[in-house]
Amino acid sequence: MAENELIEIFIISDSSGETALTVAQTAVAQFPDLNVKYQRFPFIQTESILKGILDLAKKKNAVLYYTLVTKSLTEQVRDFTKANNLESFDCIQPAMQVLSNRSHVQPAAIPSMNHSLTDTYFDRISAMEFAVAYDDGKDPAGLLKADIVILGVSRTSKTPLSLFLANRGIKVANLPLSPKSQLPDNLWKVDPKKIIGLTNSPKVLRRIRQQRMISYGLPAESDYSDTTKIKAELEYADTIYRKIGCLEINVANKSIEETATLILESLNLEPAEVDTIKD
Repeated sequence: MAENELIEIFIISDSSGETALTVAQTAVAQFPDLNVKYQRFPFIQTESILKGILDLAKKKNAVLYYTLVTKSLTEQVRDFTKANNLESFDCIQPAMQVLSNRSHVQPAAIPSMNHSLTDTYFDRISAMEFAVAYDDGKDPAGLLKADIVILGVSRTSKTPLSLFLANRGIKVANLPLSPKSQLPDNLWKVDPKKIIGLTNSPKVLRRIRQQRMISYGLPAESDYSDTTKIKAELEYADTIYRKIGCLEINVANKSIEETATLILESLNLEPAEVDTIKD
């Protein structure tokens, strides 16, 4: 594979695609140097639409992660990927087969069967909308409405962490920190116990930023990835965290799941039950 070659990952599902996306992201996390792009195709329930997606996957030599409970659609993907030498992973049929083997009962094979429209489900939707509305300091008013406020310099995983927690029904606002930016007054009105400060090691953050620049088609070396300036940003953030008196978490070499667990445990927050919005 050519250096920095883009790998397109198609997430195909007859439901929301959350399960397949999580599996793909968990796998990708073990390959920090890979340059990947995700495309999600949710609620796919007809062979004709699936065929169009598969044809596109062939053109882009994509890797497929899929959750299709209908056997005919699953077989369509398997046959197509085998015939066209595409890499793919079935995230649901093997799991259903294990239960079928044990229970001697055939699965219902009904798409979206587990999307119960409970209060928990709607809480999650609301939290996701909140995270998007108050992402990256778009509206400082969100700092006072949030269950959690996440602070950090650029590329410390504020947004993915906010969305991960939102998918558990927790309203999160995040705010980027930079020595050149003025902090909103609302930040100082938030209970410090609700604030989480993210940091990273200069070496890891430099690598992440270099990869980001390359993904934009720009030179890896820039002020954005300069070690001296990164250290200055991290020191500034550390000063803010000490002034606030908030919890600080070093996310270097930590997955989103690990960081989220540390946050939930430190704040004694109970995430929404995970069985009401699976894939």
